[in-house]
Amino acid sequence: MPRKTSAPSPAPAAPAKKTSPTAVAVPETGRVDAATLDALMRADHGDPFSVLGMHHTGTALVVRALLPGAAEVELLDALGRRLCALTRQEDSALFTGAVPRRRNPFEYRLRIRWTDAEGRALEPVVVDDAYRFAPLIRDTDLYLLAEGTHHRPYEWMGAHPQIHEGTGGTRFVVWAPSARRVSVVGSFNQWDGRRHLMRRRHECGLWEIFVPQVGEGDLYKFEVLGADGVVRVKADPYAFRAEVRPQTASVVQRLLPGVAIDETRRQANALDAAVSIYEVHLGSWRRGEDGRWLTYRELAEQLVPYVRDLGFTHIELLPVHEHPFDGSWGYQPTGLYAPTSRFGTPEDFRAFVDAAHAAGLGVILDWVPGHFPTDAFALAEFDGTHLYEHADPREGFHQDWNTLIYNYGRTEVRNFLVGNALYWIERFGIDGLRVDAVASMLYRDYSRRDGEWIPNRHGGRENLEAIEFLRRANFIVGTQRPEAVMIAEESTSFPLVTRPPSQDLQSGGLGFHYKWNMGWMNDTLAYFSRDPVYRSHHHDQLRFSLMYAFSENFVLPLSHDEVVHGKGSLIRKMPGDDWQKFANLRAYLGFMWGHPGKKLLFMGCEFAQWNEWNEAAQLDWPLLEQAPHAGVQRLVRDLNAVLRHYPALHQRDVQPEGFAWVSHEDAQHSVIVFERRAAPDEAGHAARVLVICNLTPVVRHGWRIGVPQAGAWRELINTDQAVYGGSGVGNGLLESEALPWQDQAQSIVMTLPPLATVMLVID
Repeated sequence: MPRKTSAPSPAPAAPAKKTSPTAVAVPETGRVDAATLDALMRADHGDPFSVLGMHHTGTALVVRALLPGAAEVELLDALGRRLCALTRQEDSALFTGAVPRRRNPFEYRLRIRWTDAEGRALEPVVVDDAYRFAPLIRDTDLYLLAEGTHHRPYEWMGAHPQIHEGTGGTRFVVWAPSARRVSVVGSFNQWDGRRHLMRRRHECGLWEIFVPQVGEGDLYKFEVLGADGVVRVKADPYAFRAEVRPQTASVVQRLLPGVAIDETRRQANALDAAVSIYEVHLGSWRRGEDGRWLTYRELAEQLVPYVRDLGFTHIELLPVHEHPFDGSWGYQPTGLYAPTSRFGTPEDFRAFVDAAHAAGLGVILDWVPGHFPTDAFALAEFDGTHLYEHADPREGFHQDWNTLIYNYGRTEVRNFLVGNALYWIERFGIDGLRVDAVASMLYRDYSRRDGEWIPNRHGGRENLEAIEFLRRANFIVGTQRPEAVMIAEESTSFPLVTRPPSQDLQSGGLGFHYKWNMGWMNDTLAYFSRDPVYRSHHHDQLRFSLMYAFSENFVLPLSHDEVVHGKGSLIRKMPGDDWQKFANLRAYLGFMWGHPGKKLLFMGCEFAQWNEWNEAAQLDWPLLEQAPHAGVQRLVRDLNAVLRHYPALHQRDVQPEGFAWVSHEDAQHSVIVFERRAAPDEAGHAARVLVICNLTPVVRHGWRIGVPQAGAWRELINTDQAVYGGSGVGNGLLESEALPWQDQAQSIVMTLPPLATVMLVID
């Protein structure tokens, strides 16, 4: 039987609503009042989700879309069927309309015909409306973020590409508690702050939005209408990637998968391990033929094998956080969560770390939680208030570096920084963080005159909030990622830097694993820079470090700071003619590798580069074609080899039982002798290495030295060997005699080579 094709009978009419004689029934259109429309058009509406998107007004289901630059807008259902046209309210960019025959909210899309710069209509495109999606942040995470105890805030903050309700896009979340309005702007919305006004989560001052069709590689920033009424366009504090300078936009980037805890790496970072660190600035280690930077992957192919071949155990990188100014070397970061795009993508940096680990090398990052630059696109006055920094310049401004100081007393700021420490370890497999400028964090009067700083709540100079932050950061890293280490660049006598904090983090030590021994560096550089004729008067500079060598767990640093800004290279610091300069440097390195403490050497020092470091150019690699420079490099390689293979030189670096003086009083001849001891074996025997330094250019024949053990002693290292560029003065096997000397039961007679360090072992 044929179906009827006539129109269906109309539904029964609803009862007529009683109205006053002058009332006129107006169909629902979704139009908003003038004040709301004005706020939307000025991008000054604090709750855009209450207006935009799909809403039930009580009489109808309406859709509103704020689309500057649109000519026509149509409403579609989930299958792409047209439901109605949205009409422009007056001459604004707000399009509104009532949904026919629908009472409950549903999934919908918009078909938009945009206009070009000349006002011509373009082909229509179909998009999902950002305002039809519900909030994404879970209540538990909101609570932890508000409390400042979320160990991994980066999992929620920033930009995260994802599938939400079956739609691909990116979730954006930013902290701006005092902002009147926040928008995400980017390449996907013509950087127009009216297009994607964000939803405020009042619980903790977060703003969020899910923007469909936005994915990896899209550029974005946050447009913030501050509490002061000023609009600021800010890079994302949690961005995982950024544009190459001088551009400053953040880049949508997926969060890399986590790296499992590695027991092998934990053992390699332990206090009893051989640790020898090669410090590197990636932009100036080596460059391409055209002077360009090498990429992370090219550095994995070139730098990693080089460091492994020289026998170092770790690579330490000057900061790879994103930073706008090359001359800051990364120490003025604007993107703590973004590996600098100068050398590639986050995936490329992860590949570099993986290559280092495959070669048996650890990777340490210089980490800068002490200050940040004043650049307008970054953290400064982020929401119109001093959000990340202190408001009072006596607390919040570094006079030395013209930078801003984090407000460590604010829980969200501490959370931002502690989460960043875990981020590098958990998402890139970083083995440790060397925390920059710790001394400047610990003291409120650091580099300030009277009246330029504010005492703490007890009237003292210590920065109690920074101390608590450091304890918390070290505790969290130590408990969450026990394979990683935290290293302090700390130049004062602040106590217990490498001792654990109390259980409540309110007292005890700071919790670092290691501390740079800046005192050792300053004293020994001053000593070795002197003409040998004057060294007898400064003998204490050579031995004073052993008065406190075991008060902390020390790293001995000859870092980038010692070979820049007019200080000259290591080789140029040495006195005498060229031969003596090289001899002094070789003796210094031998002394350093024999001294208790882990080792750190800046790039270029391993082959005695003449020029001081220049971040804008590569190292002077042609010098390796000259024998003296190649000799220093070979010495460093051999020092690292004996450090690895002789436990006496590393196992008890932080224990007084691992060191003993044999002779330290002979200032007249500038000779010192000491021994390094390994832990006793089951039979009670402790392997030993004897270290002898003759720091004058005089060969000393028939020199008697007390030895702790009878037997035949042989040279393990002699920095005067001809193969290193020395004069070749050395010793064969040295049989001990039962002649007590220097408080030892045995002694040997040897020749001391000039300006040299000799290491002896007994087989």
